[in-house]
Amino acid sequence: MKHALLFLLPVALAACATPGRYSGELSSYDGLRAKDGTVRTSVVRRSDKDRLAQVSKVSIRPARLAHGKATAWLSPDERKTLLREVDAQLCFELTERYDLAPPGTRADADVRVVVTRVAPTGRAASALSAASGFFIPGPLGVRVPGTTGGLGAEAEMVTRDGRQAAAVVWNRNATPIGTDDPSLSRIGDALQFAEPFGDTVGAVMTPKDHKSRKVGDPDPCAEYGPRFRPEGWLASAATGLYIPGASKAKADKTKDEPTS
Repeated sequence: MKHALLFLLPVALAACATPGRYSGELSSYDGLRAKDGTVRTSVVRRSDKDRLAQVSKVSIRPARLAHGKATAWLSPDERKTLLREVDAQLCFELTERYDLAPPGTRADADVRVVVTRVAPTGRAASALSAASGFFIPGPLGVRVPGTTGGLGAEAEMVTRDGRQAAAVVWNRNATPIGTDDPSLSRIGDALQFAEPFGDTVGAVMTPKDHKSRKVGDPDPCAEYGPRFRPEGWLASAATGLYIPGASKAKADKTKDEPTS
């Protein structure tokens, strides 16, 4: 059984890396090129490393949802939760590279993010997928049809003179065979994919010859909770499910829902 899963995995992964259409929300899509070597994820990006090297302080605008059927099904709470997690991951990644401009102050560049697509995670079938994981040894899990969700998002950095220094169009769907955890939340997969999306945005927006920098104290992203979230991994290991909230990420109780 395990050998059969390993044989089918590349096929499943390739099917889940289909690029989405551009939303038209970024200031430009010129010069975008597909990243080679990606299997589970579709990444199309461009970076002006020399322009990025001139940026030291950035502002991160709140993520927003693109209009359309791909996001219209989300409830207000789901929208708020997902956008906050995207904001958190972008903050975590970019503050390892740049200073974060406090609200109301001037930055060298703005980072803008739009979530373009959210495919729902099937809740009913996810419990069955989690149960099956206890009977299949090894690191790979099997998710029954109707459980796999996904996330599509776009991001850009625009410098003070209005020019685009970097841009990325990112899409990923959960795989039927692999390491993506099922969830009882309709946005379970999308929430899980906020972190790899943030990783990709951080890499695309990294200046030339970048060296890791120490994050300030206090953490400029403290409003989102801890950067290291082992509780989520422990919950997944115990239940076979991705459980939103188990990571101790802070819920936003003070801000209004971002407008789409």
